[in-house]
Amino acid sequence: MILALELSLNIGTAADEKTVMDGCLAGIKPGEGAYVSRLNVGGALRRRLLDLGLVQGTWVECVGRSPVGDPAAYLIRGAVIALRAADSAKILVRRE
Repeated sequence: MILALELSLNIGTAADEKTVMDGCLAGIKPGEGAYVSRLNVGGALRRRLLDLGLVQGTWVECVGRSPVGDPAAYLIRGAVIALRAADSAKILVRRE
């Protein structure tokens, strides 16, 4: 009985997230910005991203990419931070 309840809650949450999230931070082009919705990463990388200020609701703007495309520079709370594409792909964002 409890398992069925947990499954129904998870299904409802996934549907709600699809309406809020537009994609990942790696998909933002220079000059564009978005709000952080969620971090899909754990461990030390999650701690590092949180320490940089990447929490839910934070505005992030892509200010440039390297000539090869990786890494990209993002303006986060007044600081420009370079993130690899593999790391920025784990940051879900919503555009408004």
